[in-house]
Amino acid sequence: MPDWRRDAHAFASAAERHLRRGLIRAERIVDRDPYIAVGYRGYGTRDGALVLGRVLQADEAMPEVTGGSRWRNLRAAITRLESDPMPHARVKVSVGGAVDDAREIVADDEGFFREWIGVREPLPEGGWVPVRLSIAGQMDRTLANPAESVSQVLVPPPGAAFGVISDMDDTVLQSNIASFLRAARLVLLENAQTRMPFHGVAAFYRALQAGTGLTGPNPIFYVSKSPWNLYDVIAQFLERQEIPMGPLLLRDWDLVPERWARPGKARPASGTERGLDAERVKRAGVRGGAPTNKAFKTREIEMIFQTYPSLPFILVGDTTQKDPEIYREIIRAFPGRVRAVYIRNVAATADRSTAVKKLAEEVSAESATLILADDTAAMAVHAAEQGWIDPASLPSIAGDMRADEGRTGQKQ
Repeated sequence: MPDWRRDAHAFASAAERHLRRGLIRAERIVDRDPYIAVGYRGYGTRDGALVLGRVLQADEAMPEVTGGSRWRNLRAAITRLESDPMPHARVKVSVGGAVDDAREIVADDEGFFREWIGVREPLPEGGWVPVRLSIAGQMDRTLANPAESVSQVLVPPPGAAFGVISDMDDTVLQSNIASFLRAARLVLLENAQTRMPFHGVAAFYRALQAGTGLTGPNPIFYVSKSPWNLYDVIAQFLERQEIPMGPLLLRDWDLVPERWARPGKARPASGTERGLDAERVKRAGVRGGAPTNKAFKTREIEMIFQTYPSLPFILVGDTTQKDPEIYREIIRAFPGRVRAVYIRNVAATADRSTAVKKLAEEVSAESATLILADDTAAMAVHAAEQGWIDPASLPSIAGDMRADEGRTGQKQ
């Protein structure tokens, strides 16, 4: 890209941030509702946790997602997208219930906070660990009685056989992301009760989490380009569909696309270096990590791989975006760590299918496997053949697919 174009894009991005800050300051003068630190599900190890969240007005922290009418869904969607964050808020964080070991971290200019927090005592492995959040100090008169919220981080068990990293849109959740109008309709007019999974996903992911029963439960991570504004919809969707919960790693929805960012000009990283190595802290900077040219999903997946260096992974995605290419990059960066890549063939053109099959050949040359699957059953059969899921789970996955088809009348 020519220098003048990069400069123009950098200027547009800076102008957008200044405009947001001005609008936020102006709105806070008029709207004096209290703020709350909203936590997002993260992950960690015995030594510490990646704490994620955002400081928002209390009425925007969890907008209604269960309304039946499209008007109520649209109103809730607008509330999410027009969020009013508190820039540079100081957030008090306590990991694992250790109230006497609380730390303070600082949100960025859009209220996001993302920090590795070390701990004095090792965190319990094999489940979710609570994280208590509150806004530190009395920064303005809206915080006379700052409320506490509780989030969670997943600390996988030492006996996990593998981890799963999954895309969300058009992999788990039917989003029609390839069609802008259809995707916009789903975001604005649907909710967690009306959004639909791909058939059989819930049973298949439960089988992956359970493994063969000879090891501890396997962790599942969801990495999606969906904006944090939709966090509550996705979390409640997973819960309602009985899809295993895992850390949700989304991104900020900037008006200026990420691909226009000037190389090497990402926001500076910040982190708490207590019980964690400095390099991991650097990678865990505000909203995505240290300065890098790498795409959002690549950065997030790399950080998961680096956090659990002895854990192999299964990667799940689809053909609508660049999941196959991203996963190939991961395979090259972490040789021997990827057991398989499952790619859902979603409304792919002949050219796209051919391109993914070519990628499968390249992956195979590096002693890995990429399966281009038309449905969940094909993925499940392969996983059972490899001994990653219990073959006895296949009938329940098939039954789940039939039940899902009966709800929509369409095969996916």
